[in-house]
Order: sequence, then C-alpha cells, then structure tokens
Amino acid sequence: MKRVVILGSTGSIGRQALEVCRWRGYRVVGLAAGKNLETLSQQIAEWKPLLVAADESLHPELRAHFPGLKLATPEEVAALEAEVAVAAIPGLAGLAPTRVAAQTGKRIALANKEAMVAAGPLLWQEVEAARAEILPVDSEHSVLFQALLGERREDVAELILTASGGPFLRAPEDLSQVTPEMALNHPRWRMGPKVTVDSATLFNKGLEVLEAKELFRFPLEKIKVLVHPQAYVHGLVRFVDGNLKAALGPTDMRLFIQYALTYPERAETPLKDLPLPGVLEFLEPDLNRFPALKVAYEAGKRGGVAQVAVSAADEVAVEAFLAGRIPFTRIPEILARVLEATPSLPLTWENLFAVDAWAREEAKRWA
Repeated sequence: MKRVVILGSTGSIGRQALEVCRWRGYRVVGLAAGKNLETLSQQIAEWKPLLVAADESLHPELRAHFPGLKLATPEEVAALEAEVAVAAIPGLAGLAPTRVAAQTGKRIALANKEAMVAAGPLLWQEVEAARAEILPVDSEHSVLFQALLGERREDVAELILTASGGPFLRAPEDLSQVTPEMALNHPRWRMGPKVTVDSATLFNKGLEVLEAKELFRFPLEKIKVLVHPQAYVHGLVRFVDGNLKAALGPTDMRLFIQYALTYPERAETPLKDLPLPGVLEFLEPDLNRFPALKVAYEAGKRGGVAQVAVSAADEVAVEAFLAGRIPFTRIPEILARVLEATPSLPLTWENLFAVDAWAREEAKRWA
C-alpha cells in the first residue's frame, strides 16, 4: 500500500489529495496543517496518522481529543517514511518541509509553486542528491509534463501556459474599484483565497511561468502565456516543426493530483466521462490591464534572488488587499517597487531567506 504525507492537509489541494487517497486506498501517514481545528480533527479521526503538525494554538485541544496523538513539526511530518509527499502548504512557508521531503528521497507531488519559484535550482540539488522526484500538481505544469513525455528537449520550441483570465478578464473597466469579494469569485476554479486573488491579477500565471522555467529548466523566452477563458486546455507544447501537443481536461484538481500520485499509471476516476466544451478560445494576455504578469517576467529575466523578492512581496500585498487596506490595483505596483529595489545577489539558501525577509518589510512600506 502506498504511503503518503500531506503537507497542507486542510487547504483546498490537501483536502482533494485526501479524496484521491481515499479513491486509491492509500495509507496517509502524516498530516501537516495550520489553524483549521475542525477539518484537521476530522482528518485525524479518519486517517489515524502517525504524526500531525498543526499551529501551536491547536495543540491543547488536539491533545484533549486525541490522547495518543503525536504532534510534530511540518519538517518531521515530511521526513516520515513514505513514497509520496503532497507539498501543498502555500507560500514560502512550504519550502522547508518540501526541502525535507526531497532530502528523504520521496516523490514530491508539488502544489506549492512558490517553493520552486524561489528556490528551484537549490531544490533540484536536493532532489538529485537524494534521488527524489518532483511531479507537478498544478494543472498547467502537469499537462506540460505529460506533453513533454517521450520528446527530445532540442525539439521543443515553446511551452504555452493557459490562463482562464480570472473574474476580471473583460470587466469592470476600472479595476481600482474591485473588492476582495469580487476577486474571490473565480469563474472556473475553486481555490484558496491567496491563489484566487493571484489569478485575478494574473500574477498567479506569472508565478507559473517562473515555476515552469525552474521545473522544466527551459529558458524564460521559451515560455508563453495565452488566455483561454474556457480553462479546458491547460497547456500546450509547440515543437520546432510546428506541431503542437495539448492536454485537455475538466477544471478539477483531483485529476492532476492523482496523476502525480500514480504516475506512470493512469488509474480510473469518476471524472473520465465529463463532456468537452463546444468552443475553445485563445487570446493574448493584456499586460496593461494585468501588469503583474509583466513584473513576473521581469523578475525571471533578472534571475538570482529577484523571484524570491516578488513572490514574498505578493504574499504581503495580497494579504493587505484582502484586509481592505489597499486597492486591487496597488498589488502590481507593490510588486514592481519591490523588484526595482531588490539587491543583485546570487541565489543561495542564506540569501534566499534574507531577501525574503527584506522583501516582506519593503512591501509593507507600500501596503
């Protein structure tokens, strides 16, 4: 029986990963969560994990409800003996346990794009040293991974990530009046609040561009974005002879989570007979309306710690927007200001954490 640890078990990806484990009959040996006591308690009761990580404020209640429960850090959960770790703790908080999962030779089903954006080359060193694996969970990267299987790298002309366009693709004209409630109403996907706001600014697509650069190790200029409102084609690979390979599927993350867990096997799911949409549109992204995507590309061009800085600044800016402290249009402005001030340093573990802390403080000046 395959053993799995879920890092970020009470979030959207974590809950869906557990559903896939239920489908497949996998043993979930470790859970790492934050402050969602009710959901975590239900998960502990069902899965009876060997170790659980949770916010310290929950420890008294968890000990009272589950007297034999072993509490640990997310890194200790990540180190448990298991074949797969689902890395779904959002933001840079997910980097340390993802690194431990790599060091302990697991397959990492990677849903935490910020870890790859900030530390891609460093994470690959850990993966290769421990003979671990990284398989993408993001729908776009999962289909690129699938489209690249069996192909020669030198035959690839470009990787194309599709974006649904989010809730503000065409309206309202004035994005400065957008509220958090409007931004959280995504037309296609049901996700956590941070990634949903990132989808509305298109910075999520920018992070995915940077993630694709680090994950597949292709140059930035070979990675493109097209807006595809139906969100059915998740990505395309164009080859040097003009042929394109695309992967299509419903907007249901369980499809991609299961592929990362079962690869190279394709196990049956209840999703296999969903209908195809009748119309598929592809549009160029409007970088004037969504400048955050342009900032992400600029960070990718600069390299070094620039990707760390914009990723950290985005966490601060989105939090400020959701709290009602800044307008929607201030988010890309903050990213651009932080990127402009980012020091030119090589990417090392030490510089990564120093720049992350600096960028958060710098972003707070404008948020």
